[in-house]
Amino acid sequence: MRTDDKLDQMEERPTDRARPPLMTRTRLWLFGGTLAVYAAIVAGVLTTSWLVTFDWQVMFFRPYKQWPEIHAFLDYFVVLGQRGPTAVAVAAWLGWRCWRQRNLHPLLVFGASLLLLNITVGAAKLGMGRLGPHYATTVGATEMWLGGDIFPSGHTANAVVTWGVLAYLATTPLRRRTLSVIAALGALGVGMTTVYLGTHWVSDVLLGWAAGLLVLLALPWLEPGITWVEDRLMGVLLRLWLRLRPDSLRGPLPVGALAPEVSRQRVAPDGEVLVRETIGAGTGGRVTATRTPDGWPHHPPRPHTSRSERSPVTPVGSRRPPHADRVPRSTPLSPTSGRGRNGTG
Repeated sequence: MRTDDKLDQMEERPTDRARPPLMTRTRLWLFGGTLAVYAAIVAGVLTTSWLVTFDWQVMFFRPYKQWPEIHAFLDYFVVLGQRGPTAVAVAAWLGWRCWRQRNLHPLLVFGASLLLLNITVGAAKLGMGRLGPHYATTVGATEMWLGGDIFPSGHTANAVVTWGVLAYLATTPLRRRTLSVIAALGALGVGMTTVYLGTHWVSDVLLGWAAGLLVLLALPWLEPGITWVEDRLMGVLLRLWLRLRPDSLRGPLPVGALAPEVSRQRVAPDGEVLVRETIGAGTGGRVTATRTPDGWPHHPPRPHTSRSERSPVTPVGSRRPPHADRVPRSTPLSPTSGRGRNGTG
């Protein structure tokens, strides 16, 4: 098999990388609706509406005293919304996926989602400064602008984003729907657990759900930047890999998102390093050239034989020997070599 044919097969090989969700019209409507709910919750707390009254009623009910038998279990269950342990667990799983797929997309999406979550939720917490139920000072008050950091609930928002990213990165619609349901139930359980333990108001949990969902719905807007960073990092990792493991040139490189100017590399049987450049790498671009990079080991091209210098080809089925037109050097030409038996032409 020729090297070019092998490279073409490598170009056509499918990868495990799923196409990221797009910012569709439905997603835009969901984003706008969730943003409206977010604003309504904040307005309800700031105006001391019925929502604040309900917060105090649940606080006086003290669920942890009503059902003490489940307290020990919920102390461990609430860890599913704690940022440190959940981030380490999900990052380990996504790191294994990156190794299998030979690209950094899952980890970069997860990192971008956590960064956006910390910026938005952290700013809201510090900006509104609400105190929690255990530190409340005035019955019926909103407890805003007092230096607290519980509005919205960080545990709830983190549970929505951390487990929701797994559904966002799912490779099939069935997996995406299944993981979405599991993530929603987990985030619901974490939020209600914080209310049970008395660490958050009900309105904190409602706003945490909305804040986490806004981060997930906004991820498609971050995809171009994530892809740009991924291409640069993969280019750096590729050059580092070739420096540390020059023997890896003799074989196909890992399939994944490489630098924009490089799609595949392979060493031909004669030792020549081939690099195929594409237009629009990562999007199925058309192959435009094959070249040998400067400074890489290569062999001089094989001598080209013109068509006139090639030996004649005998048609199939002809009785004429292949070398009939050649005259042996040992047989001299006589003056009568072109005449018949009687000496006449």
